Amino acid sequence: MKSTVITTASSVSVLDNARSSLVNANKKTGEVVQAYADILCSVFHVKSLETGAVITPWYELKGAAKKGIKAERALFVAAFEFGGFEKGTIDVNWQRVKEASGYVTAGNRVKGTESLDDKTMADLKTILNRIFKAEEEGNESQSSEHKGALMDIFAALGGDIMKLG
Repeated sequence: MKSTVITTASSVSVLDNARSSLVNANKKTGEVVQAYADILCSVFHVKSLETGAVITPWYELKGAAKKGIKAERALFVAAFEFGGFEKGTIDVNWQRVKEASGYVTAGNRVKGTESLDDKTMADLKTILNRIFKAEEEGNESQSSEHKGALMDIFAALGGDIMKLG
């Protein structure tokens, strides 16, 4: 048995309206995500009292400082679940909010060309931190005897000794 689809002008018009509504809603999704992200930033970013500059963005908060954002995330999840959305969709939307707030995912980070000195300095930092950790644990080694020279080289290459350890 053959079937025939009959398309009327009114059904085309209804489809056009539905398609336009879908496109317009999707256009606004980015604006809505950005508005929510902006509010999260204004409420949860840790800012300097003197300058108002952001010291720690909300998505990098740790420990007790993260308590408020964890509560907001729980409310976010509950609202999406109430709306009938699944975990994967909820996580994708939370990630979109984080990115709209300035978060850069690991795969999108810009990686500049590292010079030999940059790589050497990074390696020295790793070595020095390893020596410091071993010393803190009470393990003295032959490396400890050369720590001062390594620190001098690290500083000469432009490293900040105060950021070691």
